[in-house]
Amino acid sequence: MHDSAAAPIAGTVEDILRRAGAAPDHTAFPTVDALTQQMEALRTAHPALISVQRIGTSRLGEPISLYTIGEGTRSALIVGGVHPNEPIGSLTILHLTEQLATDAPFRERLDTTWHIVPCADPDGMRLNEGWFADPSDRERYAREFYRPAPDEQVEWTFPFSYKKAYFDAMMPETQALARAIDATEPDLYVPLHNSEGGGAYFYLSRPVPELYELLHALPASLGVPLHTGEAEGAHFTVLAPAIYEMGTLQDAYDWTEAYGLDPYPPGSAGDASTSYALKYGALSLIAELPQFSDPLADDTTTSTTVYRDALRVSGEKLQDAGTRLTTLIARVEPHLRLDTPLLRAARVFAPAAIGAGEENIARAANESDRLATVSEVEALTGLVRLHRLRWGGMLVRALRAEVDAGTAAPEVRRVATEAQSLFDGWLAEALEAGGSTPLPLSAVVGVQYGAILATHAQLGGGTRCASD
Repeated sequence: MHDSAAAPIAGTVEDILRRAGAAPDHTAFPTVDALTQQMEALRTAHPALISVQRIGTSRLGEPISLYTIGEGTRSALIVGGVHPNEPIGSLTILHLTEQLATDAPFRERLDTTWHIVPCADPDGMRLNEGWFADPSDRERYAREFYRPAPDEQVEWTFPFSYKKAYFDAMMPETQALARAIDATEPDLYVPLHNSEGGGAYFYLSRPVPELYELLHALPASLGVPLHTGEAEGAHFTVLAPAIYEMGTLQDAYDWTEAYGLDPYPPGSAGDASTSYALKYGALSLIAELPQFSDPLADDTTTSTTVYRDALRVSGEKLQDAGTRLTTLIARVEPHLRLDTPLLRAARVFAPAAIGAGEENIARAANESDRLATVSEVEALTGLVRLHRLRWGGMLVRALRAEVDAGTAAPEVRRVATEAQSLFDGWLAEALEAGGSTPLPLSAVVGVQYGAILATHAQLGGGTRCASD
């Protein structure tokens, strides 16, 4: 941990909002190769300022690199690609690196050594590149989507031991990220995430009340709605609207166990990178920015739906989707020949949809008769769509790989056709519902970039008002 008590505060509120609003426009996400090429171009243009070292190797042999920019009394570690289906961070990293490299007064005022891992999971990110060229295409996104099984996610495969849970199978990529955290001892740690739809929301490793107003102002200034509906987990502590304390995996375990549900089902993984960074006292930020906006994401008016009914209905639909997918997988299991990341993920996430449904139904039984807000109803509806399209689409891709490779038995071909038909129906229903609009990439990158600067400012004791 570095002594940052006397470090200067990095920028005014006005300056942070201005910088967030100046993020460049994009219409596509860079591929892994393009991201590497652009980072190397910046390093080549500023050899005295930017250095790079290899910190690990992916399971398929891809180098994982750590770039270092500038030199200051504090340390910040920014990591992209911790979830390979979340590439907004790639553009945020390129913009942050360019700004640090070309604006000397800005860099010096931050008084920080910046460490950047452009992509922690290059193998996984390559499986998403099919939709990177046009991320506004909702259908293509759904058809080419990939998210690793929990025990193959860099973000969630740090060691964990609690009650009946135990995990120590760190992947090479996770070991590389742990190496980066240990080497940099960050005061500020930011693994870059993004959500799929709805609005923006944030996680902090500890309460920072001085930060909340600015985290709300950033998306408002760039036309990005706040997420005011269901949180990703009902156990999270709400610090302010759309701002949560990260909590611990132990908290999540205890909360799930208290509802009589399995807190560590098969396929569960380990702890988060943010938990690992706590040993250095890091202030961690996760800024979840949506690719697709929903006009109801921040609508806190009262709906006509009872909240517990909305929970129960979503739970039943999740159970139905998970049951349909697990039934299809069970039919083909004896005949499968290829062990692919897509198949491994589908095997875990299909039953996970059932588990998510059981959780919502259990919560419904303990809820009052209060009416839900419009955003709560929309978030629960969106959760059903997310499970259907993500896990259904990955199963379709996994079975298509068997068919395309010429290894598919007749039952695999039959199930591949059925899975395709089921997924196509779910996708048509989601597209017909409408309301999902792609957000300008400059806006979501700007909010994420601004959130980094805003949180960094708190390392020096608070953010100044524009008139200071």
